[in-house]
Amino acid sequence: MEKDIDNIQKEIKKLETQTFRVDFWNDKNKAQAILKKLSELKNKLAGAPKYDEGSAIVTIISGAGGNDAEDFSRMLLAMYMKYAERFNWQIFFIHQNKNDHGGYRNVSFEIAGKNVYGKLKNESGVHRLVRISPFNAKNLRHTSFSLVEILPKFSKLEEKDFNIPENDLKIEYSRSSGPGGQNVNKRETAVRLVHLPTGISVHATGERFQEQNRERAMSILRAKIFKIAEENKKSLEESMKLKNTEIEWGSQIRSYVLHPYKMVKDHRTNIETSDINAVLNGGIDLFIEAEKNLC
Repeated sequence: MEKDIDNIQKEIKKLETQTFRVDFWNDKNKAQAILKKLSELKNKLAGAPKYDEGSAIVTIISGAGGNDAEDFSRMLLAMYMKYAERFNWQIFFIHQNKNDHGGYRNVSFEIAGKNVYGKLKNESGVHRLVRISPFNAKNLRHTSFSLVEILPKFSKLEEKDFNIPENDLKIEYSRSSGPGGQNVNKRETAVRLVHLPTGISVHATGERFQEQNRERAMSILRAKIFKIAEENKKSLEESMKLKNTEIEWGSQIRSYVLHPYKMVKDHRTNIETSDINAVLNGGIDLFIEAEKNLC
């Protein structure tokens, strides 16, 4: 993060130096482009610590691995919930898609508190589990994957400044479902939003009323577009036009190995520990601190 801020500051200084030149306005188009870029960089610099200090939206999506992957998503959910408990952060579920074994096909929830996004944002990525499958009668070793996505939670004031055109949205309403797909609500309170220019899809089912779920879904959609802008170093306007890329399950950021040995290893920092039980009980500080230092 500090390196990013330093680079932004250097670029701002470089562009500001150009604006002081006597011939700056000789080429009006070039001058306006420089001023626009300067404004974007200053806005980005102003916002760089702002989102870190706030809450976060966490989504866990099961990838390859069937029941094992969905059980791994359950384990990751428990891990982050236990980590949050240590800081007295609050958990609010937005959407849950469970299977019949207590696992999750996908789950979205808000972690509310101070510095949540700043601490957890580098947890985003593919996580890999290796173990003897409890769902396989032959006791074979199984590898499964889950994707963790950490997004910043925008305030109501910030959301007002981030307008998404209604024509860019496809909105679907349905009944909220419980484990196994049974309907638990007779009214169509569940909301699915699709952002047509990017293909981003968002679900919200955790609230009692349709409009509340729609607001939740819109909030997550804004955060997803912000994340794309941040990762690709583009403006919010540009990122609302980008096509969403497919998730690939071959670029894991961390592996959790339960068999034939016990080890959790972060592949970005090479930090590892054999105390996998502590990690799955929320002890992920060593990974978070190492990744922060790497940035």
